[in-house]
Amino acid sequence: MKSMTAFARTQNTADWGNFSWEIRSVNQRFLETYFKLPENQRHLEMKIREQIKHNLHRGKVEVTLRVSDNQSQQAFKVNQSVLQPLSQAICEVQQTLMEATQVNPLEVLNWPGVLGSELVDESALEQQEAELFEGLQNTLNALNENRLREGSALKAIILERCDAIAHYVDEAQRLLPEIIATQTEKLRERILTLVEEFDEMRLHQEVAILAQKLDVQEELDRLRTHLTEVRHVMESKDAIGRRLDFLMQELNREANTLGSKSADSRTSQISVELKVLIEQMREQVQNIE
Repeated sequence: MKSMTAFARTQNTADWGNFSWEIRSVNQRFLETYFKLPENQRHLEMKIREQIKHNLHRGKVEVTLRVSDNQSQQAFKVNQSVLQPLSQAICEVQQTLMEATQVNPLEVLNWPGVLGSELVDESALEQQEAELFEGLQNTLNALNENRLREGSALKAIILERCDAIAHYVDEAQRLLPEIIATQTEKLRERILTLVEEFDEMRLHQEVAILAQKLDVQEELDRLRTHLTEVRHVMESKDAIGRRLDFLMQELNREANTLGSKSADSRTSQISVELKVLIEQMREQVQNIE
Protein backbone atom coordinates (compact mmCIF):
# COMPACT_ATOMS: atom_id res chain seq x y z
CA MET A 1 0.00 0.00 0.00
CA LYS A 2 1.48 3.29 -1.12
CA SER A 3 0.88 6.90 -0.23
CA MET A 4 0.68 9.41 -3.06
CA THR A 5 2.59 12.01 -1.04
CA ALA A 6 6.36 11.64 -1.32
CA PHE A 7 9.61 13.27 -2.44
CA ALA A 8 12.84 11.86 -3.84
CA ARG A 9 16.07 13.40 -5.15
CA THR A 10 19.22 11.81 -6.59
CA GLN A 11 22.53 13.40 -7.54
CA ASN A 12 24.50 11.70 -10.30
CA THR A 13 27.99 12.08 -11.78
CA ALA A 14 28.90 10.90 -15.28
CA ASP A 15 31.90 11.29 -17.61
CA TRP A 16 30.05 14.00 -19.52
CA GLY A 17 28.94 15.98 -16.43
CA ASN A 18 26.60 16.06 -13.43
CA PHE A 19 22.83 15.81 -13.27
CA SER A 20 20.12 15.49 -10.64
CA TRP A 21 16.52 14.33 -10.62
CA GLU A 22 13.82 15.57 -8.24
CA ILE A 23 10.34 14.04 -8.09
CA ARG A 24 7.51 15.36 -5.92
CA SER A 25 4.11 13.70 -5.76
CA VAL A 26 0.88 14.62 -3.99
CA ASN A 27 -2.60 13.13 -4.00
CA GLN A 28 -4.63 13.34 -7.17
CA ARG A 29 -7.49 11.24 -8.50
CA PHE A 30 -5.57 10.29 -11.64
CA LEU A 31 -1.92 10.37 -12.73
CA GLU A 32 -0.86 13.88 -13.78
CA THR A 33 2.75 14.65 -14.67
CA TYR A 34 4.51 18.01 -14.92
CA PHE A 35 8.08 18.53 -16.09
CA LYS A 36 10.86 21.05 -15.57
CA LEU A 37 13.55 20.05 -18.06
CA PRO A 38 16.57 21.80 -19.60
CA GLU A 39 15.80 23.11 -23.07
CA ASN A 40 18.07 20.59 -24.79
CA GLN A 41 16.40 17.69 -22.93
CA ARG A 42 12.78 18.53 -23.67
CA HIS A 43 12.68 15.97 -26.48
CA LEU A 44 12.86 13.28 -23.76
CA GLU A 45 9.54 14.31 -22.19
CA MET A 46 7.41 11.55 -23.78
CA LYS A 47 9.88 8.81 -22.81
CA ILE A 48 10.05 10.20 -19.27
CA ARG A 49 6.25 10.21 -19.11
CA GLU A 50 6.12 6.56 -20.20
CA GLN A 51 8.70 5.53 -17.60
CA ILE A 52 6.70 7.26 -14.87
CA LYS A 53 3.52 5.45 -15.98
CA HIS A 54 5.30 2.13 -15.49
CA ASN A 55 6.16 3.05 -11.90
CA LEU A 56 3.27 5.19 -10.63
CA HIS A 57 -0.49 4.80 -11.01
CA ARG A 58 -1.99 7.88 -9.37
CA GLY A 59 -0.90 11.27 -8.09
CA LYS A 60 0.12 14.72 -9.22
CA VAL A 61 3.81 14.25 -10.07
CA GLU A 62 6.33 17.03 -10.67
CA VAL A 63 9.65 15.99 -12.25
CA THR A 64 12.68 18.27 -12.33
CA LEU A 65 15.92 17.53 -14.18
CA ARG A 66 19.04 19.66 -13.70
CA VAL A 67 22.08 19.08 -15.92
CA SER A 68 25.57 20.53 -15.76
CA ASP A 69 27.52 18.94 -18.63
CA ASN A 70 31.09 19.38 -19.77
CA GLN A 71 29.88 20.43 -23.20
CA SER A 72 29.04 23.81 -21.75
CA GLN A 73 32.79 24.45 -21.81
CA GLN A 74 33.00 23.65 -25.52
CA ALA A 75 33.08 26.30 -28.23
CA PHE A 76 29.87 26.74 -30.18
CA LYS A 77 29.50 26.94 -33.94
CA VAL A 78 26.90 28.54 -36.17
CA ASN A 79 24.81 26.14 -38.20
CA GLN A 80 25.04 27.66 -41.67
CA SER A 81 22.30 25.43 -43.09
CA VAL A 82 19.87 27.12 -40.73
CA LEU A 83 21.41 30.59 -40.64
CA GLN A 84 21.55 31.20 -44.41
CA PRO A 85 17.84 30.72 -45.20
CA LEU A 86 16.99 32.62 -42.01
CA SER A 87 19.23 35.52 -43.10
CA GLN A 88 17.66 35.53 -46.56
CA ALA A 89 14.17 35.64 -45.04
CA ILE A 90 15.20 38.59 -42.83
CA CYS A 91 16.56 40.50 -45.83
CA GLU A 92 13.33 39.95 -47.76
CA VAL A 93 11.28 41.27 -44.85
CA GLN A 94 13.49 44.37 -44.51
CA GLN A 95 13.25 45.09 -48.25
CA THR A 96 9.48 44.75 -48.22
CA LEU A 97 8.83 46.63 -45.00
CA MET A 98 10.80 49.86 -44.94
CA GLU A 99 9.93 50.41 -41.28
CA ALA A 100 11.53 47.09 -40.28
CA THR A 101 14.40 47.54 -37.83
CA GLN A 102 17.79 45.89 -37.91
CA VAL A 103 17.88 42.43 -36.34
CA ASN A 104 19.96 41.95 -33.21
CA PRO A 105 22.53 39.16 -33.83
CA LEU A 106 21.87 37.77 -30.34
CA GLU A 107 18.24 37.28 -31.31
CA VAL A 108 19.35 35.37 -34.38
CA LEU A 109 21.54 33.12 -32.25
CA ASN A 110 18.50 32.28 -30.11
CA TRP A 111 16.67 30.97 -33.15
CA PRO A 112 16.26 27.15 -32.83
CA GLY A 113 19.05 25.29 -34.57
CA VAL A 114 21.26 28.30 -35.39
CA LEU A 115 23.73 27.70 -32.58
CA GLY A 116 25.12 24.25 -31.89
CA SER A 117 27.97 22.58 -30.12
CA GLU A 118 31.02 21.57 -32.06
CA LEU A 119 30.88 18.24 -30.27
CA VAL A 120 28.15 16.14 -31.86
CA ASP A 121 28.63 12.43 -31.21
CA GLU A 122 25.54 10.24 -31.61
CA SER A 123 26.95 7.41 -29.50
CA ALA A 124 27.86 9.87 -26.76
CA LEU A 125 24.35 11.32 -26.86
CA GLU A 126 22.83 7.83 -26.60
CA GLN A 127 25.08 7.06 -23.64
CA GLN A 128 24.07 10.31 -21.99
CA GLU A 129 20.38 9.54 -22.50
CA ALA A 130 20.80 6.03 -21.08
CA GLU A 131 22.49 7.41 -17.97
CA LEU A 132 19.80 10.04 -17.55
CA PHE A 133 17.06 7.40 -17.62
CA GLU A 134 18.99 5.14 -15.28
CA GLY A 135 19.13 8.07 -12.84
CA LEU A 136 15.39 8.66 -13.35
CA GLN A 137 14.63 5.03 -12.51
CA ASN A 138 16.75 5.20 -9.36
CA THR A 139 14.83 8.30 -8.32
CA LEU A 140 11.49 6.61 -9.00
CA ASN A 141 12.62 3.64 -6.92
CA ALA A 142 13.49 5.98 -4.05
CA LEU A 143 10.15 7.74 -4.44
CA ASN A 144 8.27 4.44 -4.28
CA GLU A 145 10.21 3.42 -1.19
CA ASN A 146 9.09 6.65 0.47
CA ARG A 147 5.54 6.04 -0.72
CA LEU A 148 5.62 2.56 0.78
CA ARG A 149 6.86 3.82 4.15
CA GLU A 150 4.16 6.48 4.22
CA GLY A 151 1.59 3.92 3.04
CA SER A 152 2.57 1.58 5.87
CA ALA A 153 1.89 4.35 8.39
CA LEU A 154 -1.49 5.10 6.75
CA LYS A 155 -2.36 1.41 6.81
CA ALA A 156 -1.74 1.24 10.56
CA ILE A 157 -3.99 4.26 11.10
CA ILE A 158 -6.80 2.80 8.99
CA LEU A 159 -6.59 -0.62 10.64
CA GLU A 160 -6.79 1.05 14.05
CA ARG A 161 -9.98 2.83 12.96
CA CYS A 162 -11.37 -0.43 11.56
CA ASP A 163 -10.86 -2.10 14.95
CA ALA A 164 -12.63 0.79 16.67
CA ILE A 165 -15.55 0.58 14.24
CA ALA A 166 -15.81 -3.18 14.79
CA HIS A 167 -15.95 -2.55 18.54
CA TYR A 168 -18.87 -0.11 18.14
CA VAL A 169 -20.68 -2.52 15.80
CA ASP A 170 -20.38 -5.30 18.40
CA GLU A 171 -21.64 -2.90 21.05
CA ALA A 172 -24.69 -2.01 18.93
CA GLN A 173 -25.31 -5.73 18.37
CA ARG A 174 -25.23 -6.37 22.12
CA LEU A 175 -27.69 -3.52 22.79
CA LEU A 176 -30.31 -4.59 20.23
CA PRO A 177 -32.27 -7.09 22.40
CA GLU A 178 -32.27 -4.67 25.34
CA ILE A 179 -33.46 -1.80 23.15
CA ILE A 180 -36.29 -3.89 21.67
CA ALA A 181 -37.37 -4.99 25.18
CA THR A 182 -37.30 -1.41 26.49
CA GLN A 183 -39.29 -0.07 23.53
CA THR A 184 -41.79 -2.93 23.87
CA GLU A 185 -42.41 -2.05 27.52
CA LYS A 186 -42.83 1.62 26.63
CA LEU A 187 -45.32 0.64 23.95
CA ARG A 188 -47.26 -1.53 26.42
CA GLU A 189 -47.48 1.36 28.92
CA ARG A 190 -48.61 3.75 26.17
CA ILE A 191 -51.38 1.38 25.05
CA LEU A 192 -52.59 1.01 28.64
CA THR A 193 -52.92 4.75 29.01
CA LEU A 194 -54.92 5.06 25.78
CA VAL A 195 -57.37 2.16 25.99
CA GLU A 196 -59.48 0.68 28.80
CA GLU A 197 -59.08 -2.95 27.80
CA PHE A 198 -55.62 -4.27 27.02
CA ASP A 199 -55.45 -6.17 23.70
CA GLU A 200 -52.55 -8.62 23.78
CA MET A 201 -52.94 -9.38 20.08
CA ARG A 202 -52.75 -5.67 19.21
CA LEU A 203 -49.61 -5.38 21.34
CA HIS A 204 -47.94 -8.20 19.41
CA GLN A 205 -48.83 -6.52 16.13
CA GLU A 206 -47.40 -3.18 17.25
CA VAL A 207 -44.29 -4.86 18.63
CA ALA A 208 -43.73 -6.61 15.28
CA ILE A 209 -44.02 -3.29 13.44
CA LEU A 210 -41.71 -1.62 15.96
CA ALA A 211 -39.14 -4.40 15.72
CA GLN A 212 -39.13 -4.07 11.95
CA LYS A 213 -38.52 -0.33 12.18
CA LEU A 214 -35.74 -0.79 14.71
CA ASP A 215 -34.11 -3.76 13.01
CA VAL A 216 -30.56 -2.70 12.09
CA GLN A 217 -29.15 -6.21 11.81
CA GLU A 218 -28.71 -5.80 8.06
CA GLU A 219 -26.79 -2.54 8.55
CA LEU A 220 -24.54 -4.13 11.19
CA ASP A 221 -23.86 -7.10 8.92
CA ARG A 222 -22.96 -4.79 6.05
CA LEU A 223 -20.65 -2.75 8.25
CA ARG A 224 -18.81 -5.96 9.19
CA THR A 225 -18.65 -7.02 5.53
CA HIS A 226 -17.25 -3.67 4.43
CA LEU A 227 -14.64 -3.74 7.21
CA THR A 228 -13.55 -7.19 6.06
CA GLU A 229 -13.25 -5.90 2.49
CA VAL A 230 -11.21 -2.87 3.62
CA ARG A 231 -8.71 -5.17 5.34
CA HIS A 232 -8.62 -7.44 2.28
CA VAL A 233 -8.09 -4.57 -0.20
CA MET A 234 -5.22 -3.14 1.84
CA GLU A 235 -3.28 -6.37 1.30
CA SER A 236 -3.39 -5.92 -2.48
CA LYS A 237 -0.27 -4.86 -4.36
CA ASP A 238 -2.29 -2.92 -6.93
CA ALA A 239 -3.48 0.69 -6.77
CA ILE A 240 -6.28 0.59 -4.18
CA GLY A 241 -7.07 4.21 -3.35
CA ARG A 242 -10.25 4.52 -5.40
CA ARG A 243 -11.54 1.16 -4.17
CA LEU A 244 -10.99 2.22 -0.58
CA ASP A 245 -12.70 5.53 -1.23
CA PHE A 246 -15.77 3.67 -2.49
CA LEU A 247 -15.77 1.48 0.63
CA MET A 248 -15.65 4.59 2.82
CA GLN A 249 -18.82 5.82 1.11
CA GLU A 250 -20.54 2.49 1.75
CA LEU A 251 -19.49 2.46 5.41
CA ASN A 252 -20.81 5.98 5.84
CA ARG A 253 -24.12 5.02 4.21
CA GLU A 254 -24.67 2.18 6.70
CA ALA A 255 -23.67 4.38 9.65
CA ASN A 256 -26.23 6.99 8.55
CA THR A 257 -28.97 4.35 8.26
CA LEU A 258 -28.09 3.03 11.70
CA GLY A 259 -28.54 6.53 13.10
CA SER A 260 -31.85 7.13 11.32
CA LYS A 261 -33.31 3.87 12.71
CA SER A 262 -32.03 4.46 16.20
CA ALA A 263 -34.61 4.64 19.00
CA ASP A 264 -32.06 4.80 21.79
CA SER A 265 -29.52 7.45 22.73
CA ARG A 266 -26.80 4.82 22.97
CA THR A 267 -27.15 3.62 19.38
CA SER A 268 -27.49 7.23 18.24
CA GLN A 269 -24.15 7.95 19.89
CA ILE A 270 -22.67 4.84 18.30
CA SER A 271 -23.79 6.11 14.88
CA VAL A 272 -22.06 9.44 15.54
CA GLU A 273 -18.84 7.72 16.64
CA LEU A 274 -18.91 5.51 13.56
CA LYS A 275 -19.24 8.50 11.23
CA VAL A 276 -16.35 10.26 12.97
CA LEU A 277 -14.09 7.21 12.56
CA ILE A 278 -15.15 6.70 8.94
CA GLU A 279 -14.42 10.35 8.13
CA GLN A 280 -10.98 10.01 9.73
CA MET A 281 -10.31 6.99 7.52
CA ARG A 282 -11.63 8.76 4.43
CA GLU A 283 -9.19 11.63 4.96
CA GLN A 284 -6.30 9.16 5.06
CA VAL A 285 -7.60 7.22 2.06
CA GLN A 286 -7.39 10.38 -0.07
CA ASN A 287 -3.58 10.03 0.10
CA ILE A 288 -3.45 6.36 -0.94
CA GLU A 289 -2.44 5.43 -4.48
